[in-house]
Amino acid sequence: MEDRRELCLIRNISAGGMMVRAYTKIEPGKRVAIELKQGEPVNGTVQWAKDENVGVEFDKPIDVISLISTSLEELPPRMPRVEVSCTAWVREGAVVHRTKAADISQGGVKIVTEKQLPIGAEVIVTLTGLSPTPAAVRWKDEDSYGLTFHRSLPLPTLVAWLQEQQQRERARAVG
Repeated sequence: MEDRRELCLIRNISAGGMMVRAYTKIEPGKRVAIELKQGEPVNGTVQWAKDENVGVEFDKPIDVISLISTSLEELPPRMPRVEVSCTAWVREGAVVHRTKAADISQGGVKIVTEKQLPIGAEVIVTLTGLSPTPAAVRWKDEDSYGLTFHRSLPLPTLVAWLQEQQQRERARAVG
């Protein structure tokens, strides 16, 4: 999709293809790469689209059983992340830090800040257009921090917020 990352909801899947609920219009004939597990995209072509549902035929069959099963040694797959660039307010106790959100998923947000946040700190994350969300600081890498939400964001809420962000970016680019 022109190098854009979008979220979708898998309605059903087989070795040869899948039906997804797309939150963006996708025309039949469009080439797509769908990341089912982190770092493992499956390539295919949209065969049909009806309302928000889209049928994708894979380029080659996949092993559905290995896709949906995990061993005890494997880390659970992380939720898909979408790159963003907006202000995120992070409140730690009585201190509020103005940060930049770099990516977001249903399970958390990556922020960039020069402020120091302790690993394990309980925080409240506020992004314009979303309710303040309790989270915990899970990791740090230079000026980036990973915050895990205590409760996953509902997919429709996250998708609507991402669409608002895209509209704001387009408005800034035009204006």
